[in-house]
Amino acid sequence: MGDRKTMAIIASKGTLDWAYPPFILASTAAAMDMDVKIFFTFYGLPLLKKKIKAKVSPAGNPSMPMKMPFGPKAFQGIDWPIPNVVSNNVPGFETVATSLMKKTFKNKGVATITELRDMCAQLGVELIGCQMTMDVFGFELDEFIDGVTIGGAATFLEFAADADLQLFI
Repeated sequence: MGDRKTMAIIASKGTLDWAYPPFILASTAAAMDMDVKIFFTFYGLPLLKKKIKAKVSPAGNPSMPMKMPFGPKAFQGIDWPIPNVVSNNVPGFETVATSLMKKTFKNKGVATITELRDMCAQLGVELIGCQMTMDVFGFELDEFIDGVTIGGAATFLEFAADADLQLFI
């Protein structure tokens, strides 16, 4: 693959918190002049849809810190331990947690998932959607952003086998 370093990433999760790592790592590596490919499979594949609907799953993150993105500084500094009985059983809790996390990201100047994805595309990161996952979940090509490569595991593994860095997220 020449003198240029390479990074291969598998993105398998599509919740809001798990959507950030592949795009942050890929955009950073591409900005450092690395050749980067991300393979989106299973629940990670919807991150390539035109409209990303990623949510936070507090039930899947029992140690998730819950801080408020509003109010006085002291109020914002409190860790709100949310028991699983609340996060798992209160209707609408996932929507509230997602809203709070998005507000916190915005307050801290963190780019959105869509902005990071666009940055990856602009930096030349190849975004590969898993063909098998498309078939299993019934996705159509026109649901995805322009520029996505559709391929199977072999398409990705040809690159990943010789990559300098291989990450599973």
